[in-house]
Amino acid sequence: MKMLEGKVAIITGSGRGVGRATAELFAEHGAKVVVNDLDAGPAEETIAAIRAKGSEGVSVVGDVTAADFPKRAIAAAIDSFGRLDILVNNAGYTWDALIHKMTDEQFQKMLDVHLITPFRMIREASPYMRDAAKTEIEQGITNYRKIVNVTSVAAFGNVGQANYSSAKSGLIGLTKTVAKEWGPFNINTNAVAYGLVDTRLTQEKEKGETVQGVAVGIPSKVRKMFEQAIPQRRAGTPEEAASVILFLASPLSNYTNGQVVHMNGGSYT
Repeated sequence: MKMLEGKVAIITGSGRGVGRATAELFAEHGAKVVVNDLDAGPAEETIAAIRAKGSEGVSVVGDVTAADFPKRAIAAAIDSFGRLDILVNNAGYTWDALIHKMTDEQFQKMLDVHLITPFRMIREASPYMRDAAKTEIEQGITNYRKIVNVTSVAAFGNVGQANYSSAKSGLIGLTKTVAKEWGPFNINTNAVAYGLVDTRLTQEKEKGETVQGVAVGIPSKVRKMFEQAIPQRRAGTPEEAASVILFLASPLSNYTNGQVVHMNGGSYT
């Protein structure tokens, strides 16, 4: 059964990792997807994968923290597909340091991408989610829309991540507030708190990956320690991570609102 047939979704940071796996899974379930990445190449690869699954997609390339990005992303959905049903705030990266060594720039960058951008995206989407739903309700129509915010178990505190933890914790507060404000309009707003998931942000740091000029990854010895601390003794896959987002974007979650769903292999219970 295709659970997202006829739906239109925006997924930020969907050129790679969890975002891409989510875009492909959404396409399998019938959704049309607005894809975003910093770089055109990965975005177009995701679009090609979406089309190979028989669905449609368009890309909005660029930095999600840019002031004009929310307007461009929402316009792409409306201009291309005429509606917006699902918003997934997934884009992000890490820039770690112990708090006594952390700069103002490091702290602000994490707030910008993980908290301020989701706020701006939700606000920009309001005419096509909240206002559209209000009109439908006045006409006796019930149509559920979904917002899924990607947070982390780091929201509850993590060494070396005062900036990331603060932003992800704030995102939980934003999620619960939007759930209360927009719940009467049949808009379900929830968050997913991931533990260790295999992406370029959590791969061995020795591979030398960067995002926005910042080195990302986890030193291999530290990553092995993390894996051993997980009851299931492994990281999650992007596909497993995407399945939780699918649940929160589908009709299966029509009475799930303002929740934080943990996916971490049992490492945070």
